[in-house]
Amino acid sequence: MTRLTLPALRHTALAATLLAIAVASPLLTGCAPLIVGGAMVSGALVATDRRTTGTQLEDEGIEFKANARLRDGLGEKAHLSVNSYNRVALVTGEVASEADRARVDQWVAGVENVQKVLNETVVAAASTVGSRSNDVVLTGKVKAKLIDARDLISNAFQVVVERGTVYLMGRVTEREASRASELARTVSGVNKVVRAFDVISEEELARISPKPAKDAKPANN
Repeated sequence: MTRLTLPALRHTALAATLLAIAVASPLLTGCAPLIVGGAMVSGALVATDRRTTGTQLEDEGIEFKANARLRDGLGEKAHLSVNSYNRVALVTGEVASEADRARVDQWVAGVENVQKVLNETVVAAASTVGSRSNDVVLTGKVKAKLIDARDLISNAFQVVVERGTVYLMGRVTEREASRASELARTVSGVNKVVRAFDVISEEELARISPKPAKDAKPANN
C-alpha cells in the first residue's frame, strides 16, 4: 500500500477544498488553511511547490509545534490557527486580551525554525461556527480563482481565510502577487486581502522553475 507523506496529503488542492466545504459543520474549530503545493495533477497540469522539500517539512513542524504550544498555553481562552510558509508563521484568530496577544508572539517565535511571526490575531470573542464555515467556503472560492487564472501557477500560493479576511502567502514575483491579490478581492464575501508574500525576482523565478524536458531523439532505423 502506498503511503502519502504529510505534504502530499495537505497539498491536494481542489479535492481538499471541496471536501472541506462538504463537511463544514459545528465540528469546525478553525479556519481552513489552503496550501497549494507539493505535486498536484489536474489534467495535463503538473505544478510543484517553490519551497525545498526540507523547508516544506520544517513548515509542517512549525505548524504542529506552534499550534500545540498555543493550545497548551491558552486553551479555551483563545481560538487560534498557525500556518507556516517558508518559515514565516502566520497566526490568525481571536484572543481574550492584549497580554495574551503578546504571549502568542513570544511562544510562536520560540518554535524551532521560525524566522518571522505575523501576528494577525485580534482581541475579540471567538468566531462563530457560521463564520468559520463561511471562511471555508471563501477559501475554496479564492483557490478556484487562482486555479482558473491562466497566468498564475496556483500551487505557488497558500491561502488562509479568517473572519472574511484573506491572507495570501507564497514565493512569488511582484507580478504574481498583484494578480493574485486582485483576483482574491473580486470574490464575493471577501472583506480584505492581506499580502504576506516572500517576493522574488523574475530571474529567481526562472531559476527555480522546473525546466521542460528535452525532446527525445528519434530512434535510428
